[in-house]
Amino acid sequence: MQKFFDQFSRYFVGALFIFSGLIKLNDPIGTQIKMEEYFEVFADDFGSFFHRLIPWSLEIGMVMIVLEVALGIAILIFWRMKWTGWILLLLMIFFTFLTFYSAYFNKVTDCGCFGDAIKLTPWQSFTKDIVLMAFVFHLFWYKHTYVPMLRTREGDGLIIGIVALSLFLGIRAVNHLPFIDFRAYRVGNNIPQQMQPEEQPVIEYVFQKDGKEVKSTKYLTEAGYQYISSKVLNEEKTKPKITDYSVTSPEGEDKTSYTFEENRLLIVIANADKASLKNISGIRELIRKLEGRVECLILTSSSAESIEKFRHENQLAVPYYFSDATVLKTIIRSNPGIALWQHGTVLGNWHYNDLPTDQEIIDLTANQ
Repeated sequence: MQKFFDQFSRYFVGALFIFSGLIKLNDPIGTQIKMEEYFEVFADDFGSFFHRLIPWSLEIGMVMIVLEVALGIAILIFWRMKWTGWILLLLMIFFTFLTFYSAYFNKVTDCGCFGDAIKLTPWQSFTKDIVLMAFVFHLFWYKHTYVPMLRTREGDGLIIGIVALSLFLGIRAVNHLPFIDFRAYRVGNNIPQQMQPEEQPVIEYVFQKDGKEVKSTKYLTEAGYQYISSKVLNEEKTKPKITDYSVTSPEGEDKTSYTFEENRLLIVIANADKASLKNISGIRELIRKLEGRVECLILTSSSAESIEKFRHENQLAVPYYFSDATVLKTIIRSNPGIALWQHGTVLGNWHYNDLPTDQEIIDLTANQ
């Protein structure tokens, strides 16, 4: 029986850590955003010290991601289990506390355990960690009995290689865009449709009649039926994928629908003070070449003063509108970044390191 639990725990925990790490390695900026969210909450609840960690959210998140992947591999090959067991246990205690705290106090509604690929509620995340903790504790308890799959030097080399490869992939994802886009603003999605529920609520009513429980999707008004309770059967499908996208002009006018008209090249500058200037000349040239052919506009969450200063210093002669910072970071993992929409359908997303040509933009709009 112990052999069975040894092998099951090894593959289950190892595979889950690798999967979770790779999902987040695909999109380190998403993990950064989640880390910032946690640090903001901790700063309010435990002390202002956590505010100092916010500027380091990307680096801290990257360390956690690489550690997850490396631990997953280490468990599969039983690499240095004395160290691995302790690190694994301490990490799981930390994760379990984090998910319980989020669930109990309703602080962070999505733990980000599996990035944007699999959304879990706080209580689902906590339950997942409790189940996982049982197998982690088994591995920890018997860590001295496991025989390494590789010799020490070979195992060390493999783990070092995994760490190096993970760092390379993570840095590449930061400097470009996620390899696989799981977000609601990915290419091919129609944003207005994503803002509508997939299905209307289907309500199941529970009644009691003659001492028996009766369930129905219709509210029964006949004599003898006593109402007990009701629930929505398709709750997840009644929630829009996008609930927080809105755009306003500097004068406070709602411009959300305007961004869904015809062809729109969105220059997303979530934070003008932290925006990279690396390829700003390329963005400026792209705007110039598209003048009169594709409507260009800036979406920002910066103050009017900051974005005005940024536009004038970098000669970006296009109108600007305001949107929520988290929304803009979700639209494109780049500051600045570019998104091409046609009637609200996403035709392309680009990092500032991978700017499209004006001809690419024209071709994309013409082929739809």
